[in-house]
Amino acid sequence: MKIAVLVAVLVAAVFAAVLTSNVVTKVVTDQQAAAGGIAPAACDAAIGPTQPGQPAQGGSDASQLDQESRNTVSLIISIGKQRSLAPRAWQVAIQAGMTESRLHNVHYGDRDSLGIFQMRPSMNWGSAAQVTDPNYAINKFYDVLLAVQDWQNMRPGDAAQQVERSGFPDRYHRWEAMAASLVQNLGQIADVVGCGQGVGAALPPSQAAAQAIKFALAEQGKPYVWGATGPDSFDCSGLMLRAYESAGVILPRVSRDQYKAGAMLPVREAQPGDLVFLATDPADPSTIHHVAMYLGGGKIVEAQQTGVPVHVRPFSFDEREVVPQAVRPGV
Repeated sequence: MKIAVLVAVLVAAVFAAVLTSNVVTKVVTDQQAAAGGIAPAACDAAIGPTQPGQPAQGGSDASQLDQESRNTVSLIISIGKQRSLAPRAWQVAIQAGMTESRLHNVHYGDRDSLGIFQMRPSMNWGSAAQVTDPNYAINKFYDVLLAVQDWQNMRPGDAAQQVERSGFPDRYHRWEAMAASLVQNLGQIADVVGCGQGVGAALPPSQAAAQAIKFALAEQGKPYVWGATGPDSFDCSGLMLRAYESAGVILPRVSRDQYKAGAMLPVREAQPGDLVFLATDPADPSTIHHVAMYLGGGKIVEAQQTGVPVHVRPFSFDEREVVPQAVRPGV
């Protein structure tokens, strides 16, 4: 018993030391290959609605986990490695477990929901004994995740929602930074979010932004078609989607979701490549109806409306429908 206690104390100490360190462990590429042969997905892996992609916040959240939660994280990563799953899968599972149970193997929940992921025996997740067995629950979560089409290219929180089918789909984004920190440090995966050492809105324009601008400008003259994502025509969000896709950054399909897909900053501080939004009520993001790319110097490139081809036009931050936040994708 004393030996077991000592081991637990040592594990906890190592865990805390790793999480509180400012040193990012760099791991060679073959370690990533051993974890699934898939390079880390686009850097929106650590982006959430209120900039939780800042590394310091993720490390801070992770350092506050209790011992049971830490053990669950270690098991999620261990099983993920055993199954040769990509690090993105580990992150999805960590975010889902943290949201559903704070990574605890609980024996209660809404209706008959049980365990780390609040799986329901009545919904064919397994028996009560099975869904409260951490090994079973984690493997079952991975099984369902792998059946989700294109899950690798979703935000981790969106992929978690596809598995959990929650009535509150946005809540899984809350733990993106923490999950990325855990995967990077405990899983020994270098730069899991693919963003280098980003600092959110403080970043200057990036190479990704430069490439996105280059792409968007090259599409000038192509017609606006609602719902189009190229290559021969675009709508507003379709143009932004393809522009940043050309730079290796994955954006959601529609403008209201693109508003949540990057570091937010005051619109008057927008830099070239940042996305600016128009809304019926600028104070209510649910009324966003248009997105464009800021070019600097009071200009934007956009796919505006039917009958108007992709073009560059003058832009003022004082336009009546301008949303007060801009978004920097890939940060």
